[in-house]
Amino acid sequence: MTDAAALPGQPRGGVLSGAATARAYCVLAPNPSAMTLDGTNTWIVAEPDSDLAVVIDPGPLDESHLKAVVETAEQAGKRVALTLLTHGHPDHAEGAARFAELTRTPVRALDPALRLGDEGLAAGDVITTGGLELRVVPTPGHTADSLSFHLPADAAVLTGDTILGRGTTVVAHPDGRLGDYLDSLRLLRSLTVDDGVTTVLPGHGPVLNDAQGAVEFYLAHRAKRLAQVETAVEAGHRTAADVVAHVYADVDRSLWPAAELSVRAQLDYLGEHGLV
Repeated sequence: MTDAAALPGQPRGGVLSGAATARAYCVLAPNPSAMTLDGTNTWIVAEPDSDLAVVIDPGPLDESHLKAVVETAEQAGKRVALTLLTHGHPDHAEGAARFAELTRTPVRALDPALRLGDEGLAAGDVITTGGLELRVVPTPGHTADSLSFHLPADAAVLTGDTILGRGTTVVAHPDGRLGDYLDSLRLLRSLTVDDGVTTVLPGHGPVLNDAQGAVEFYLAHRAKRLAQVETAVEAGHRTAADVVAHVYADVDRSLWPAAELSVRAQLDYLGEHGLV
């Protein structure tokens, strides 16, 4: 068995649901799959001495899960006062409208179509609900509307699907763009170098104790895949499906459709830079 400390990002072992930092608590949604790993991580974030909480990514439209999130917050003596979304994919956002009904809270997101209330989210925004400080970090690439949330007091960043707790994420072409994604990874790396972020609280999978190591792994992985795609094209593999079959031959075939999205994004990137 591989020591978790030797894996990229040093993932924590054990049960995923529960307290991750002094201010962040995970409630795991019951939607495991090849794409969602163990399920969606719904995050309850609050100052320890506050009676107000912020929920990030309510998850799928699953009544039992949404009620479990509310009950978990209440058992900790907190009332959910605000809902935030990292992006609009259904496994993160489908339950947001129903969750807003249950909690009578606004929903803030980058995409206006996902908002419930007058306020959205934008780069540089700071959430201060109940004394909590969450800084909005734009991290497009997985999707155009992807955001991360920097939690300075815990030296942590909530990354949605930009960085996962296990494996790597999909650049969801055509909405997702590889150039944007690489820029987002570099921005997250700057948080680890310049702002002292050590912990990744991902949208799926375990908490990562080595944020910088995780980002460096992702950047190296993307560079490797990009080189492989470029080589495959030079060898005559012209369609995205052909490139996937060549480059991702060692990957479970059930993941090939998702891999094809990333390959399309990589082909676009190579074309934009005159490399194919």
